[in-house]
Amino acid sequence: MKKLRDIMTTDVEICKPEDNVFEAAVKMKEHDCGAIPICEGKQLMGMITDRDIVIRGVAEKRPNSTQVTEIMTERLLTAEPDMTVDEAAKIMADKQIRRLPVVENNQLVGIVALGDLAVHRTTDEIAGYALSEISESEQEHYYH
Repeated sequence: MKKLRDIMTTDVEICKPEDNVFEAAVKMKEHDCGAIPICEGKQLMGMITDRDIVIRGVAEKRPNSTQVTEIMTERLLTAEPDMTVDEAAKIMADKQIRRLPVVENNQLVGIVALGDLAVHRTTDEIAGYALSEISESEQEHYYH
């Protein structure tokens, strides 16, 4: 059975706590992604999403110079590299999340996105279920 370490993206673009919202948005544009982990060293502190920027930044009239830590999502649900793809897909479907940070010894080692699951479909179709069930909602996308 495939493990997350087999499919996760390990070259993850991050922001530092002192980075601002503008810098995060530019990284999202450059790397064509909608979420960037916030790390102090390798320690995962939170995640900033394009939705965080819109809801907690723009809609609350915060300047682009606002630090990412002021609007990031702090309560994160994370996975470990030895978790199976099926387990991750089930968590993502149940919690309606699109990206799952992978941590080992409290350090960010990768990230798994819905696209990764689509490429590595499982025999019981949990990944397909996750892909079909996850949609934008009013809830936060990450949980602790």
